[in-house]
Amino acid sequence: MQITLKYYVIELSKYLIAFTMLLYTGLALVCNFSKNKKAVSICCSLQSGVLLVLMFLCFLDMTFVSGKEEYLYLFAFITLFLFFMITIVTIIYDKADRVLLNNMCLLSGLGLCIVSRLSFTRAFRQYIITLVSFAICLAIPFVIERFRFFRKLLWVYAGVGIVALLIVLTGTKVNGAHITYTIKGFTFQPSEIVKILFLFFIAALLYKYNDLKWIFISAVISGCFVIILVLSKDLGSALIFFVAYFMILIMSTHNYWYLLTGLAGGAIACVAAYNIFDHVKVRVVAFLDPWTYIDDQAYQITQSLFAISSGGWFGAGLMQGRPWDIPYVDQDLIFSAMCEEFGLLFALCVLTICLCCFYRMMFMSRIIGDKFYQIVVYGIGVMYIFQVFLTVGGGIKFIPLTGVTLPFISYGGSSVLSTFIMFFIVQGIYIKSLKYEKSLDEKNTKPDTKVH
Repeated sequence: MQITLKYYVIELSKYLIAFTMLLYTGLALVCNFSKNKKAVSICCSLQSGVLLVLMFLCFLDMTFVSGKEEYLYLFAFITLFLFFMITIVTIIYDKADRVLLNNMCLLSGLGLCIVSRLSFTRAFRQYIITLVSFAICLAIPFVIERFRFFRKLLWVYAGVGIVALLIVLTGTKVNGAHITYTIKGFTFQPSEIVKILFLFFIAALLYKYNDLKWIFISAVISGCFVIILVLSKDLGSALIFFVAYFMILIMSTHNYWYLLTGLAGGAIACVAAYNIFDHVKVRVVAFLDPWTYIDDQAYQITQSLFAISSGGWFGAGLMQGRPWDIPYVDQDLIFSAMCEEFGLLFALCVLTICLCCFYRMMFMSRIIGDKFYQIVVYGIGVMYIFQVFLTVGGGIKFIPLTGVTLPFISYGGSSVLSTFIMFFIVQGIYIKSLKYEKSLDEKNTKPDTKVH
């Protein structure tokens, strides 16, 4: 009787989780595309409730299946954290974009949930990093609003960024690449933070200078960032920097010939990387013919495909899959684990939320009047969605694996911190822009009291 009850609970929970996620996604689409402010406000409030219900269902399922009450404590932490994050941000920053904030909370909550399922021990570390990251980033909108020197630090961004990447070359070697650095037991990935400095450097240069001379200078310095990453064998990050630069260049100059230049340069770089780096050859071989090398070079991608296909539309259920059959699942292929246990419907909803975040950033970039901040927001949006594309595309064999994390969801402190920073930078710029527009409106509508 107990086994039968457990079976029915597991089966029912996976459908409830999928439909709850579908409901949240529907509300997110309304929030993004509706022009009715009252409807958006109502949907945002409903989203918060649906988000907490989703977390409750996930952790209740894990508790019931595993028989471990510890998952309920984790649920209590996540509930308090998400409630606090939504509440405190909206209280301190009344003009914060609630749509982007809700989606950030959802992705962060899902990341903590999935990491908890994969490794109860690692979850504690991820929880602490998430909490500290939020505490740090809470001050970012305040700093952006109060200080005006960010556009003046052009060479500081370039210098600090390049030096930070050069230091990594002497750092820890992980899976054949120099991507992390360890100080007193703390390991971090500098490229995650440097990409923010890189965006500010490009924005500080291109918002003011659009002539050929300065574009050439920007290309040379951007090339230095990319080359150092290539030498570190962090090719996924190098590709993100490369694409972000050319997209920002096109957006800033409105010259679409740069797109052809970027495509040609990217093609040459890909051929060169294939001929120079052995691990690139391995990933290309695994991409082209995974089944021939299923027990060797292509083991990771084939296990990823097995996991995705075995989940079906509604998944096997939390704690019912075999995600650890996939090497480095919690970092590189967490999307595949999501598909296996949550199902394709749930995974597609997550991708839709990621696209909603990107759309929201593009919308904000369009309405921001200051070109420097406009470029920064645009660049963050491009970097974010392209990283999602690389992670998901590699996991489903649409492109070769690149080894980058899925923002907010994958395990990793540097990735979580940098993504929080980028989202709060967007919020800070948006708040600053709204307050500036409000001050202009008040100035223009102020009655003329001069005596004529």
